[in-house]
Amino acid sequence: MLKRITALALIGLASTAAAHELAKGPNGGPLVDVAGHHIEMVAKGTELVLILTDAADKPLSSAGTKAARAIVQDAGKTATVALSAVEPNRLVGTLAQPLGAGARIVISATLADGHALQARFTNN
Repeated sequence: MLKRITALALIGLASTAAAHELAKGPNGGPLVDVAGHHIEMVAKGTELVLILTDAADKPLSSAGTKAARAIVQDAGKTATVALSAVEPNRLVGTLAQPLGAGARIVISATLADGHALQARFTNN
């Protein structure tokens, strides 16, 4: 019983902290809203690109971003992908292989101003 209550509480916390998916971004990738910041994920081949914008869709600087990484679950395997800041507003990483349909990606990073970003995507 305690395990079930704990699991339900964790699911509730995860759902309230998760990013809200908006739709497709201007580059064709899924777009999520994270506390007034927008993150669009674009995967082409083995390149994973995250495009950062503010609530008004203006570029949000990626300079000084720390601890940026993606956790990728694909075809039963989990991998961590380091993301590097590429000006003006991108985080870029290299995947071991192109993303398969249904792959799940969790992004986390801390912007230079200390704002923590976390977003979840499913590759369709």
